[in-house]
Amino acid sequence: MDPEQYERVLRLFHQAVDLPEPDRRAFLARECGDDEALLGQVTKMLAGDARGDELLDRNVGDLAGQLISGTPAAPDRLGPYTITTLIGEGGMGVVYAAVREDLGTVAAVKILRDAWVSPERRDRFAAEQRTLAQLNHPHIARLYDAGAFPDGTPWIVMEFVDGVPLTEYCRTHALSIRDRLRLFRDVCDAVQHAHRHLVLHRDLKPSNILVTNEGRVKLLDFGIAKSLDSLNTPAPATQTGLRLMTPAYASPERIRGVAVGIDADVYSLGVILYELLAGKLPFEIANRTPGEVEAQILGPEPERPSAAGRSGERAGTSAWADLDVLCLTAMHRDAERRYATVEALARDIDRFLGGEPLEAQPDTFRYRLGKFVRRRKREVIAAAAVFVAITALVTFYTIRLTVARNDAVTYATRAQRIQKFILNLFEGGDPEAGPSDKLLVATLVDRGVQEARTLGNEPAVQADLYQTLGSIYQKLGNFNRSDELLGEALTRRQAIHGSSSPDVAETLTSRGLLFADKAQFDEAERLAREGLAMTRQHLPDTDPAVLRAMIALGKVLSDRGKYDAAIETLDEAVRRQTPTNAEPQERASSSRASTWRAAERLSTRASIVRFAAVW
Repeated sequence: MDPEQYERVLRLFHQAVDLPEPDRRAFLARECGDDEALLGQVTKMLAGDARGDELLDRNVGDLAGQLISGTPAAPDRLGPYTITTLIGEGGMGVVYAAVREDLGTVAAVKILRDAWVSPERRDRFAAEQRTLAQLNHPHIARLYDAGAFPDGTPWIVMEFVDGVPLTEYCRTHALSIRDRLRLFRDVCDAVQHAHRHLVLHRDLKPSNILVTNEGRVKLLDFGIAKSLDSLNTPAPATQTGLRLMTPAYASPERIRGVAVGIDADVYSLGVILYELLAGKLPFEIANRTPGEVEAQILGPEPERPSAAGRSGERAGTSAWADLDVLCLTAMHRDAERRYATVEALARDIDRFLGGEPLEAQPDTFRYRLGKFVRRRKREVIAAAAVFVAITALVTFYTIRLTVARNDAVTYATRAQRIQKFILNLFEGGDPEAGPSDKLLVATLVDRGVQEARTLGNEPAVQADLYQTLGSIYQKLGNFNRSDELLGEALTRRQAIHGSSSPDVAETLTSRGLLFADKAQFDEAERLAREGLAMTRQHLPDTDPAVLRAMIALGKVLSDRGKYDAAIETLDEAVRRQTPTNAEPQERASSSRASTWRAAERLSTRASIVRFAAVW
């Protein structure tokens, strides 16, 4: 009835209700004319007013009694059906058994409970009528007829299913796993048929899936079904999350109150399958508050069906692994990780029954790690930072220890090689006769140079020997030979270590002393200062090598006659010498330097006295 027609009916009702009966008939005949539909609607409203059965006109006690009992009274007959017994009650309606005597058939009559209380309930009941009218499937209870009683209470006549809930049937008949899966496969067919007709069931549970004595599955109760076309329609603001669902079988997104789709029915089927396999629900929610129920369903992952308690015959280990994957994929908390359709779930059941590999795969470590990281983002970042810091420290000290170890091994190898070299110097012509007692120092040094020439494959050892032999030649007064060997030592050390290193600095310092002995003081001072600067660049000032370089510079300055500069350099060397951490050898060198410095002062004063005496 459109708004204009409704306004006309309401206007005629108000005009006719106060007229005497003869005048009322004449008034309606005149106003309605040939419009039989309009006349019938106004007459029906007048008849209802005459009965006085409107909600506001009824006795308060009668209303309270009806609300408390909750069961609407059913007439003895409903068209060709004779109503016999009450067979069930639900949240929306009451179901009676009815017999059609002319055909000898039994049907189920569902009557809306408290139809006069809530227009929303009447709308849902009407939606169920329309839903059942478009579904024609062997595993869905059929709709035969629909209508309303004179007081406006709607009713529907459905196929009568004489059966028990799915889980009870499987338990009482001790069905095997494969037989349970075959029954569940029929349920999937029924739900998939509804989805193809754009209908979500939204209340899938064993009590809405009956199995007859012949083993036929029938899907019932589309009372809160919803059209897929209307999923974007916002729910009433007063509707609570747990009122129009069975929490034990509801998907997490329904518990959270967000929009749902086909995946919500897939989840409910997964819970039913879990119960068929494990013999119990995945979550214990009995006698719990709504908040506790939500925490259970949205909390930790459920046990695998294989571990929760197996029902029926025991399958092999590999078979149970597939059943775990099949079941937990259907009821995955992440809707995107579930089977995309009921058809995909049914297809994997067929694959399992046929001994074929499943399309679904268990969650990989990468997926579980990603979920964990997203769930514990702050903790993971903190742990990663600590791990990186520890790894960096361990790596740093490992590298340092490795470098130190390699250096120690290198120095030990070089020391062993030099020791062997020194021993070879003293060998005579006959190895068994021992060293000759006529060997001269010059002979030994010459032999050493010849031996060093053969160490081209050991450049570091060769450079050390050239450095040592060059210093010996300097002490023997053979400055040219010393310059030659120290130059070769410098060339090899620069090739090995680069242009700047402690070893290169040592050779520069030695050449500075050599040039001082050769009275080439400009070059001697340049080399000594360069050697000291390079040594300080790589080593701390308290290192013995730095002290040796400072003493060498002081000697060069003294030899050149720069006594003040020499004394200043040697004083600094003494100050930097730390007795607590210096080696005995270096403390001795420092003492010799101090003695030498005092001698130089005395020598300087003596020269001044002699100069004054001459004048």
